Parts: sequence; C-alpha cells; structure tokens
Amino acid sequence: MCRVLKVKSSSYYDWSNRDISDQQIHRNHCELLVKAAHTETYERYGVDRLHAHLSDQGHDISPYMIRSIKEEHGIKCRRHKRFKVTTDSNHNKLVYDNVLNQQFDAKRPNESWVSDITYIWTDEGWLYLAGVKDLYTKELVGYAINKRMTADLVCRALNMAIKNKRPSKGLIVHSDRGSQYCSHAYHKTIKQHQFIGSMVSIRPSHLSLT
Repeated sequence: MCRVLKVKSSSYYDWSNRDISDQQIHRNHCELLVKAAHTETYERYGVDRLHAHLSDQGHDISPYMIRSIKEEHGIKCRRHKRFKVTTDSNHNKLVYDNVLNQQFDAKRPNESWVSDITYIWTDEGWLYLAGVKDLYTKELVGYAINKRMTADLVCRALNMAIKNKRPSKGLIVHSDRGSQYCSHAYHKTIKQHQFIGSMVSIRPSHLSLT
C-alpha cells in the first residue's frame, strides 16, 4: 500500500501509532450531537435553529461547525407541507353578527371568549387543535385535539371551557366563519347556555390564540 501510494513505510507506522488528536475528538463529539439534535427536532431545523437548540442544551458548537457537519454527512431538512388554511367560510350555513366588533379589551373574566383552529406537529404527526381563549385573562380555557377538523372538535373545546369556568349567560363567544363554527351542534351549545354568538364580518387571515 505504501508503494502504491508513494508513502514511506516509516510515515505510515508513525501515523498508525499516533493517538487521535483533541481536535478530532471534539469534531467526532460534535457530529454525534448534531445528528442527535437533527433527529430530536424531526429533521426540520436549519443551521441557525439547530445552533439555538444545541445552545439551549448547553453545547457550544459554532454555526460554522454545524453547517460543515451537515454538508459532510448530507444532513438535510425534511420538506413540509405549506401552511394550510383552516377556515372554510365558503358555505351557506348560519352565521352570527360581529357582536365583539374588535372590542378585545374585556373588563372581567368570562365576558368574551375567542375561538380558533390551528394545527401542530406531534409524535403522531399533524393534528388539529381547537382552542378557546378568555380575552380578559388571556388564558386558554378550553381546547380539543383531533386528526380531523370537524364540528365535534370545536364543540369539545367549547364544552371544556364551559366545564372549567362555568360562565354566566350573556358571554360573547367569538370565532371566524368556518363551517365547524356554523354547525348545528355548535350553535345548539351556545343557545343552550344563553351565550351570545359572534363571528368576524369577513374572512380573517387568522385569529390568534397566543
């Protein structure tokens, strides 16, 4: 092998008997951490987010090192579906007037609740999350999760909020005009508890639960 590669045999034996350098040990350690972090973050993070993730765990690895390791080992982010619109207002179902009318400064708890549906990544994959937030306390008072975006999803979120907070009649429950919020079951719950239903006047870009 030395003859073919034109390397002195003494140089080969010197290399083979040499200990691994501290620099290489550090590099190997960083490779393991980057690969583990890439898996922990579901292969979604680029260099900057991966660097922040590792820093939060107490590991001092430079963005340059992370980029180098990713390129060397072909570590790439998985492609994900683009943002999905969760509001389907193209229907002829019953809608409420906009009673809330942008009055987001509630004066007391259980005066006004807002509702929305979003989706989150979990160990089970993408799931839909319906939430109900109290505008005064900013608390998420009710929620429900499911693989399907159905009327039952928003009803379960509202019923949890009712069970948790036991609001009085006259509570304003505001949402977008999504078909789930216009369902018979959802309207029945609002009527049963003598709440005041409210919906946006036009289709919104989003209603934030944060």
